[in-house]
Amino acid sequence: MIHPSDIPTLPRGVRTHFDTVRKTDVLLGPERVLMLDQIGSAVLSRVDGAQSVSVISADLAAVYDAPQDVIEPDVIAYLQDLADKRLLDVRHG
Repeated sequence: MIHPSDIPTLPRGVRTHFDTVRKTDVLLGPERVLMLDQIGSAVLSRVDGAQSVSVISADLAAVYDAPQDVIEPDVIAYLQDLADKRLLDVRHG
């Protein structure tokens, strides 16, 4: 289970990419492609292996002028889904 103090990172072989054919951001992993919506792109653009989930959520809250306590559970759920699919690693903080 991902916690606010945890630090997410993309594992080796997984990266974000702009797909020019589909004209959308995608997450590329071994033998899979996940199309990203605006929210997924916003979250993953902040996953750098240094920032905690709490910091990522605070940044998104500031950018989208929304309460962090509302955004953070959604960020955690999104990242947990990616981790369950083995498209995200998490270092417990």
